[in-house]
Amino acid sequence: MKKHLLSTLFFLSAIGFDSNAQEAIFRAQNIISPEIHDDNSVTFRLHAPNATAVQVTGDFLPSVKMETPMGQMDGPGKENLTKGENGVWEFKTAILGSELYNYSFMVDGFSTTDPSNPFIIRDVASATNIFIVGGGHADLFKTNPIPHGTVARRWYDSPGLKMNRRITIYTPPGYETSSEKYPVLYLLHGAGGDEEAWISLGRTAQIMDNLIADGKAKPMIVVMPNGNVIQDGAPGEGSKNFYKPQFMIPNTMDGTYEGAFGNIIKFVESSYRVKADKANRAIAGLSMGGFHTIHISRYYPNTFDYMGLFSAAIMPREDATGKVYSNFDKTLKAQMDNGYKLYWIAIGKSDFLYEANKEYRAKLDAMKMPYTYVESEGGHIWRNWRVYLTQFVPMLF
Repeated sequence: MKKHLLSTLFFLSAIGFDSNAQEAIFRAQNIISPEIHDDNSVTFRLHAPNATAVQVTGDFLPSVKMETPMGQMDGPGKENLTKGENGVWEFKTAILGSELYNYSFMVDGFSTTDPSNPFIIRDVASATNIFIVGGGHADLFKTNPIPHGTVARRWYDSPGLKMNRRITIYTPPGYETSSEKYPVLYLLHGAGGDEEAWISLGRTAQIMDNLIADGKAKPMIVVMPNGNVIQDGAPGEGSKNFYKPQFMIPNTMDGTYEGAFGNIIKFVESSYRVKADKANRAIAGLSMGGFHTIHISRYYPNTFDYMGLFSAAIMPREDATGKVYSNFDKTLKAQMDNGYKLYWIAIGKSDFLYEANKEYRAKLDAMKMPYTYVESEGGHIWRNWRVYLTQFVPMLF
């Protein structure tokens, strides 16, 4: 017993253990945050005994207008936490709807993640915690006890971009044990994203697994490339290793990516069992990825039967001078004349790109180019893009 006590004391002194450290270590283990209650209200807690003010901010709160480099956009509001016993701050929400939410804390003006919640996502260079309130459409974002597909990170050769590049590919449940061929959805991220965005922020694997299991979507392969042409992989995953991600990267929307997209199709169709024809190819993207979708699908005008524009970045660009962007109206008409099964456009009513999308639809109307239009609440946010994916995928193939 004496030997055990001495060993324990030596261990505690070695880690600088005192009464404050004891409280920090063991109280942190006992804090539950966020705690989702039976009525779908949520309690946040943070142990910060020396703080003078603690706030929580997240997309579960009413949005407020914020000034950004892209103009005025919706941002999350803030609520104050109340300090309780032993330095634990708390805030309880009203009843929340079914959704995947993100949040972070502000401690005396300093933004930080929740140390009691290990579930974190990165959006560009910002890291926030997440939680899911189920009982509705967000059940599609959960990992449920159903058959699961496989998510692989592969490397492919891109002669058009003069490098090997990293790509994320989802194959449906049963792919490895079957001899069946599958249709393909090429799913493109927005500015500041990369080949990790749709998997981590978009919950693509969970959405696909759940839709397929429910019989609402056909089994398909989903290909998620990196749309940043100067990167071979996401920050921390490519040859540049660890560096701070940027929102807009040089050459991202100058036509280089669209012109080299055939390298991706070639890799997929030579490496996977796919139905390699127009009727079994779809392409969709959010924001910048919607911009890429417009131009890739008309630059390769007889390649895709399904197109999805999620809050597409339809705007004039000074660097859009490449061959890909020439003869826009002529190539768009060629795409229409070749025929397709679905040209799907969705955007939120408060999205800063709403008017640009309205103008683009007017162009399509003048051409008599068929499309399906969906208008939702909200702005330029992942909450909309996840839902758009759940709406778009069941219409494919």
